Amino acid sequence: MSAENESAATQAPRTVVVIGGGQAAGWVVKTLRKEGFAGRLVMIADEAHLPYERPPLSKAVLAGEADIETVRIAKPDEFAALNVEAWQPDCATSIDRAARVVTTRAGREVKYDRLVIATGGAARKLPASIAKSAHVTYLRTLDEAMALGERLRRSQRVLVVGGGWIGLEVAATARKLGVQATVVEGAPRLCARSLPQDVSDFLLDLHRANGVDVRLNAALVSLEDRAEDGIRAGGVRATFADGSTLDADFAVAGIGLAPHTALAEAAGLAVEDGIVVDEFGETSDSNVFACGDVANHPNAWLKRRVRLESWANAQNQAIAAAKAVLGVKTPYAEIPWFWSDQYDVNLQILGDIPAGVAPALRGSLEEKRATLFFVEEGHLRGVIAINSARDLKLARKWMSQGRAVDIAALTDTSKALA
Repeated sequence: MSAENESAATQAPRTVVVIGGGQAAGWVVKTLRKEGFAGRLVMIADEAHLPYERPPLSKAVLAGEADIETVRIAKPDEFAALNVEAWQPDCATSIDRAARVVTTRAGREVKYDRLVIATGGAARKLPASIAKSAHVTYLRTLDEAMALGERLRRSQRVLVVGGGWIGLEVAATARKLGVQATVVEGAPRLCARSLPQDVSDFLLDLHRANGVDVRLNAALVSLEDRAEDGIRAGGVRATFADGSTLDADFAVAGIGLAPHTALAEAAGLAVEDGIVVDEFGETSDSNVFACGDVANHPNAWLKRRVRLESWANAQNQAIAAAKAVLGVKTPYAEIPWFWSDQYDVNLQILGDIPAGVAPALRGSLEEKRATLFFVEEGHLRGVIAINSARDLKLARKWMSQGRAVDIAALTDTSKALA
């Protein structure tokens, strides 16, 4: 770091630039103003919309029950009161760390004292060798969700590629709209990276009971425009390795998120599955911070580095990073938390789900009300709560306190947990 940059890192910032316009960026600008920052605040975002939350996109927005007005981080008049220079739609194209200057696609430049990168990520795309049809869509932005919802409402069958959280929520919303849905997953079970076998099986049964055609171990070879007798018939045709085919009006691919790290890499910041930050959101440059889906941070609970893609992380890590920008260093050390709503099921995951640890089960998966407690050395490491939000709330308190738990008490449904 140059002597000028070292000096800048110890001074109160006069100009803060935020790259990104999603949930994390929204909470950064809100927090900076709440904490008393009165200087120049510039937000550079490639979307025209002001910051909004993403969880409703695959549910309420997709179903046509919500729009931009219901998912905003702040209403337009509230955002205006923050006095943010919102450069939208535009895109940061380079960061000159020595000069502390950000340049945008539109040719604008801004000099910063502190920079926050909250660029999130993009939906991973299927290889071009597979996705050969114009009827293959993705879901990441508000505009994509609204367009996808309109398309669903005029379709009869949708093909969902990927049996992860986004894919399953899209399938559940499609069924709610009366659209036939097929989910194809290359792995032998659903959400295999984040769930144990029992809960994967629960989700499989849930979707099949709601009329979804779920195909596991499905090796997708191609997605092409559907044709009959050599003539385009509209829609998409999926071909699998076993030679079978499946026709649908269109396909939605939900195969993960690719973090937007190229800008940080080009600027010489440390990147490893996301932008590497410390517990305060500070990168390898003390004038540059990162938060949200794009940041790889040391998680005190997990005892390892992790890049989290969740609503709670986008909000709370952003708050911690914004405070650190102003010199108020409060470690971001929250227990990871994630949730998904599908049909009549609310599923929440808290903490770590250790491999090879059999859960203590409270309630019944068959009755769609159950809590799975993962206990190591007498302490909770993780919880999966299915329509049992109260259990999860108690578990969060116990985990935060480091309180020992008794497995017999956890599983005894004749007595309320306390």
